[in-house]
Amino acid sequence: MFDRTTGDAADRSGRRFSPRDALTFWRRSIQARVVVSTLLLSAVVVAIVGMVLLRQVADGLVDTKTTSSVAEATRSAIDAQRRLSGASGTDFDATTQLDQLARSIVQRGIVQGYDVVLTGPIATTEVSAGQSIRNTTGVQLDSIPDGLRREVESPDADGVSWTYTEIQYDPLADRPDVEGVVTGSQLVLPADGGTYTLYCLFPMTEQAGTLSLVRRALFTGGSLLLVLVAGLTWLVTRQVVTPVRLARRVAERLASGRLEERMHVRGQDDIARLGTSFNQMAASLQKQIRQLEELSRVQRRFVSDVSHELRTPLTTVRMAGDVLHDARDRFDPVTARSAELLQKELDRFELLLSDLLEISRFDAGAAVLELEDVNLLDVAHRVVDATRPLAEARDTTVVVRAPERPCIAEVDPRRVERIVRNLVTNAIDYADSRDVVVLLDSDDESSALAVRDYGIGLKPGESAMVFNRFWRADPSRARTSGGTGLGLSISLEDAHLHGGWLQAWGEPGRGSQFRLTLPRRAGDPLRHSPLPLVPADAASRTVERVGRDYARVDRRRARQP
Repeated sequence: MFDRTTGDAADRSGRRFSPRDALTFWRRSIQARVVVSTLLLSAVVVAIVGMVLLRQVADGLVDTKTTSSVAEATRSAIDAQRRLSGASGTDFDATTQLDQLARSIVQRGIVQGYDVVLTGPIATTEVSAGQSIRNTTGVQLDSIPDGLRREVESPDADGVSWTYTEIQYDPLADRPDVEGVVTGSQLVLPADGGTYTLYCLFPMTEQAGTLSLVRRALFTGGSLLLVLVAGLTWLVTRQVVTPVRLARRVAERLASGRLEERMHVRGQDDIARLGTSFNQMAASLQKQIRQLEELSRVQRRFVSDVSHELRTPLTTVRMAGDVLHDARDRFDPVTARSAELLQKELDRFELLLSDLLEISRFDAGAAVLELEDVNLLDVAHRVVDATRPLAEARDTTVVVRAPERPCIAEVDPRRVERIVRNLVTNAIDYADSRDVVVLLDSDDESSALAVRDYGIGLKPGESAMVFNRFWRADPSRARTSGGTGLGLSISLEDAHLHGGWLQAWGEPGRGSQFRLTLPRRAGDPLRHSPLPLVPADAASRTVERVGRDYARVDRRRARQP
């Protein structure tokens, strides 16, 4: 089918095939590429061979025709001169003898298939065309090249001269112009002693027909050969591509979780051995994946069970610790300090237990969202107010920078606030008594919040490791905020649960920036973020550093001799 409105082809279901579909098919189909490439290369080879063969045939036909034409012209001139020499110069006048000569030569040319032009005399005078030309009916004098005419009419001319020309006929003769060979020689007429020129024009009509037949035969044979090559290439590539396509389908099913899928193996060739190896690899992967799934399930179950089982003893220990902490004023200083340390570690242990329970819910896929429209600016201010004591203790100021428009997103406020709190407390820990900036922005599709610090930063490759569980950028640093090492991991899971992004950037000594991007509406795909991941100040300093490096290289080159 064909779509008249757009000019694109369409299948029976009405779906249009655009050039992009053809390009996609070309990129994805190795069979199509092999067939088309082989067809193009074969076409080039067939064209070259056809041209060479056609040239050889044409040269052979022309050489044969030329040789036979020169030989016939030589015989005709010799016979004519012999008859003229045997006749008495007093028997006929010059005109009668010339007419008889022309008639005999023209009659011989008609029998042999060539045309004749007889001109002259040239030795004493230059006669007008109407009186000096005797020729085969319809042949025009322009068919004789001027170069050949000068050569034949030269006093030093000897034998038969020849060249190629286009034989032209009078329009009334109803004969098409044709390529041919023209020969020229001199004859002496005994009646008046004058020298005449005899031109024989041999048309290559038969050679042109033969060449046209050869050309059609080569074209037909080449076309059939290309069709056969395309069919054979398609059959051969199909035998190789079909198992590859089956392997691709099986691999896609394995990737989708259908680990029991296997290739059907037939024969003992290389493709069959590849299928056998593929099935063995799939079986090994299935076994290992099953083991890893079982180990992961056991690990998640263990973490969940241990976390729940620790709740009861932790509650008991917590009650005892609260009693000791409340009565610490009646204890001696060492015992009172011990009660305070016990209370602090119990708080941290309880936070760790809560994080482990949250991690176990993520691993089990039991985490759910309670969505509502939230202004991220309000969340940022609440977190900054809550972390102000920690920031003051670290001699750090947390600043919020946001546009005048609200940054609204449909999220779970508890989880988003936990993400922001983890990012801010983490920035305060690594800010080294410098300011921490919280940036916000939004557009029609997404809202973003970034936390920028100017502390120790991140080394190359650590921006991906920072979200690993219990990972630290500097293991020697103590956790001043009382964290458990699971905050960023939980934050990443919370961001993924919202369909958002949580990304990190950092450079050693230049600080780091963590960016949270959330869709305005839950479930909408994210395509970009309103905030850049690399801070503007860091990007500008990078440009300045690169400029200084180039200037340093230029100065070094200038000093070289």
